Amino acid sequence: MADEKTTIRDMIDCVADFEKRRDWQQFHDPKNLSMGLAIEAAELMEHFLWVDPRQAVQVRQNQEELARVQDEMADVLNYLLMMTHILKIDLSEAFFDKMKRNEEKYPADLYRGKYKL
Repeated sequence: MADEKTTIRDMIDCVADFEKRRDWQQFHDPKNLSMGLAIEAAELMEHFLWVDPRQAVQVRQNQEELARVQDEMADVLNYLLMMTHILKIDLSEAFFDKMKRNEEKYPADLYRGKYKL
């Protein structure tokens, strides 16, 4: 499946089905899922620890390392989607609402090329 054809709903349904077939609902509460998400994010960060930004971008040139990074990214997304499912959050709506608030908080004409004023 490709990003252009896959919906967030497709992915949520996939993780929910995976969970249900294993009877893991009993373990998937917001506390545990948020902790799992943080752990997986830390595992993703490990791949870039102690390298400069130029070296970090070069991960694209190493297919084995890129595959490991891709797996960690998928793990992060998996936990996020499961939290979305458990908490019954419309992730698309939450994303666009947050982006609207970001637009108001960080106007492009004031923040272009800057991360703070």
